[in-house]
Amino acid sequence: MAWKIKFSEFSLKQLKKLDKAIAKKIIQYLKDRVISQRDPRTLSKPLLHDKSGLWRYRLDDYRIICKIEDEELVVLVLRLGHRKDIYEK
Repeated sequence: MAWKIKFSEFSLKQLKKLDKAIAKKIIQYLKDRVISQRDPRTLSKPLLHDKSGLWRYRLDDYRIICKIEDEELVVLVLRLGHRKDIYEK
């Protein structure tokens, strides 16, 4: 069974606000690199404290915050954006 990517409503809004070339690069990264892995955690880093249970992918100056759902084999994208803005509440 293969992993799938899903986007939250908030992350879709963030994606649409990004430059089209960067948005395309992020989607391509998720498709080519993340879900092609046997375990998508191999390319990510776990977040700590109030974001415990979430995982971060780094692509240039952009970050992709995800929740990995093992039962459904889904990488749920919760937030994405430039590294200077992504960790704000």
